[in-house]
Amino acid sequence: MSVMIKDPSIGEKEMIADAEKALHDISKIREGIGKVIFGQESVIERTLVALLAGGHALLVGVPGLAKTKLVETLGIVLGMDSRRVQFTPDLMPSDILGSEVMEQDENGKRSFRFIPGPIFAQLLMADEINRASPRTQSALLQSMQEYHVTVAGQRYDLPAPFHVLATQNPLEQEGTYPLPEAQLDRFLMQIDILYPDIDAERRILLETTGMEEAQAANVLPASRLQEIQQLIRRMPVPESVVEAILELVRSARPGQGNAETDKHVAWGPGPRASQALTLCARARALYDGRLAPSIDDVKALAEPVLQHRMALTFAARAEGMSVRDVVARLVKGI
Repeated sequence: MSVMIKDPSIGEKEMIADAEKALHDISKIREGIGKVIFGQESVIERTLVALLAGGHALLVGVPGLAKTKLVETLGIVLGMDSRRVQFTPDLMPSDILGSEVMEQDENGKRSFRFIPGPIFAQLLMADEINRASPRTQSALLQSMQEYHVTVAGQRYDLPAPFHVLATQNPLEQEGTYPLPEAQLDRFLMQIDILYPDIDAERRILLETTGMEEAQAANVLPASRLQEIQQLIRRMPVPESVVEAILELVRSARPGQGNAETDKHVAWGPGPRASQALTLCARARALYDGRLAPSIDDVKALAEPVLQHRMALTFAARAEGMSVRDVVARLVKGI
């Protein structure tokens, strides 16, 4: 697959060359993941798009759908220093961020030393994030938005790149703490993981129950991911795509003149949704071998970008509607 522009300028030629190289690298990433994760092409695409766009993702699915395996594989394939935290009700913020300990040197002088927690990684897997208390969940807020943490008044920068991939079980909600809206908004996308099709499940059965199981291998350094992320931010966005993003996001907010939204939506997405759609549309375009996003990218990404940034009214929920239904109707209007 190659990127083509008619009569490119010098700057466009450089971008085309960078895009060709990025396409080759993305192809290697997809191949590396495909050796371990079978099927789930849409999930892999959306997760990679989130990482290529430089953001975080919330993976939602029932147990046994390879959510943890996908994150572990991404860390290995992309050469990222990855850590996993199993969220539980008794987990404390210091278990994630780190803590200060008092030390005494040979002269008897005492001082505090900071011991970094597992958040100081390039890829943090927050497993079953909704099982931790709000106090512990909030420990991730600053890091996900500002890429540093503050402990005892001291700022500590996180390694770059830094991504959080959190998992959540949609079935077992008893004894859990739903993520607050402010934290949900910091996830670039909510990616729903569904059951695999029969061919993928047949391959899973045959290739994971024998003596040997395929292992992921590193194909790129983490620094290369950062270069691709910078390329994506340089990609031009057509005016028609900008207008489509604005029309879609604003139509999802109550009080903006859309009668169906006013009837069914309690609160809608903020400006972060527009930013997320713009970045993800660029990333998806490059993922598909294009140098500029199209309205089709916006339509394809509307559900994962918007569904966790909206809430339905009680009446809409009583009618059996879902946020996906509302988003699908809004997408038809652009």
